[in-house]
Amino acid sequence: MMDFFGFRIVENLQKIDRDIKRDQLKYHNKRVMVSKEFTFDAAHHLHCYEGKCKNLHGHTYKVVFGISGYVDEVGLAIDFGDIKEIWKQEIEVYLDHRYLNETLPLMNTTAENMVAWIFEKMEAALGTEERQQQYKGARVEFVRLFETPTSYAEMRREWMYGE
Repeated sequence: MMDFFGFRIVENLQKIDRDIKRDQLKYHNKRVMVSKEFTFDAAHHLHCYEGKCKNLHGHTYKVVFGISGYVDEVGLAIDFGDIKEIWKQEIEVYLDHRYLNETLPLMNTTAENMVAWIFEKMEAALGTEERQQQYKGARVEFVRLFETPTSYAEMRREWMYGE
């Protein structure tokens, strides 16, 4: 073991089936939540609103997902890369560099309406039979949609489903 500016350099990397057994990878059976953030740029305007937002304008939005599930045999509830893949393929395509009034279902494109739609899209994606088999009990716990760095709308599971 060498010390380099206070950092330890590992000489013997831990090896599976030698230093740790496969049945030790899963530490618990509890539900756990992971979180992933994404950004997108989009334009919109609001109907029946007497303020600046009645005019066409844009935002750099930030979306934060809280997704829970039970860990698998290696200790993962859901892979961050899989959350990203769902985002890219099934949600972002409707949002990024789009005119939201055109690409979203008919609604006033307020952050409050959009966050519910985003929640529904992610929940539907996680609810497929294939993903439920892969990720035990995976579900959306919350979605937070920032319209500006200091302003956001949030949807939580208990509000969505009255739990």
